[in-house]
Amino acid sequence: MKNSKLSKHKIKKILKCFSEDLPASKTAKLLDINRNTINRYFNVFRLSLFQALEPENIKISGAFELDESYFGAKRVRGKRGRGAAGKTPVFGLLQRDGNVHVTVVENCSRDSLLPVIQGKIL
Repeated sequence: MKNSKLSKHKIKKILKCFSEDLPASKTAKLLDINRNTINRYFNVFRLSLFQALEPENIKISGAFELDESYFGAKRVRGKRGRGAAGKTPVFGLLQRDGNVHVTVVENCSRDSLLPVIQGKIL
């Protein structure tokens, strides 16, 4: 953001809209900035949050639940569910005290999930 053409004031307004969970299109209309620029800043904010909240070497212990979800297009012609094309599988561990640890995985097979579980659990 050092070499940005936007002023610090505009960046702060974008951050405020991001924290209020406004969509990029609505933020772009409110601030009169291109939607692609807003999307780029939103992605920078998300990446910064992810890096700050999810260090690589953290270990967790205690009672927790495991689940996977698929993110992508709402409905693409063809298969539904696990076999659908264009979906990104995301695996999550939920601790009983409310912390959630999320990882994007290649697929939800046992071979790809066990290293994630063993890497996170103490």
